[in-house]
Amino acid sequence: MRIRDAEKQALVKQKTIELIGKHGFEGFSIAKLAKACKISVATVYIYYKDKDDLINSISSEQAIKMAEAMLKKFDPDGSLEQGIRQQWVNRFEYIKNFPENSLFYEQLRSSVYYESFYKDLTEKISPIFGKFLRNMKEREEMEDLSLEVYWAIAFGPLYSLIKFHLDGQSIGGRNFSFTDRIFDDTLKLVLKALKKQ
Repeated sequence: MRIRDAEKQALVKQKTIELIGKHGFEGFSIAKLAKACKISVATVYIYYKDKDDLINSISSEQAIKMAEAMLKKFDPDGSLEQGIRQQWVNRFEYIKNFPENSLFYEQLRSSVYYESFYKDLTEKISPIFGKFLRNMKEREEMEDLSLEVYWAIAFGPLYSLIKFHLDGQSIGGRNFSFTDRIFDDTLKLVLKALKKQ
């Protein structure tokens, strides 16, 4: 039996994320992965029994990593403004620091692997975010919104601006950078929309 090498396994994981993020699942194979890692196909099978095992394993790890990033310094007992601001900071920092993971996540969303990823993610974040939303409603800090409407208002603008930032341009090819001023101005409008009138 061949010995596992932690560095090689880390490389396999990273290249899987990069390849799937750039080329999607249709453009991904164990042979292409092995070539990108400069290892033999057999080496990949030391760590994973097949392609599904590889992708499911990495998806689960990424879900946990994303959940930990979202929950960093987040206090479910804090105010609406504190909670949403921390979420914006956490999500922006995560995507800025790990753009290839975000591309991988986008590919997962339209694949058979997404259900497992989403389950792992929500198991970690749902109890804490659920408590935050219940607190907002109990304290009457926030309008009574469905989860979908809440999410669209709270995070839709953030993800649009992050996409512009990562692309370096906005609508019509205009140069764009997600500055602190844009962050604060947009967050102020989002909070105004969410707060109980």
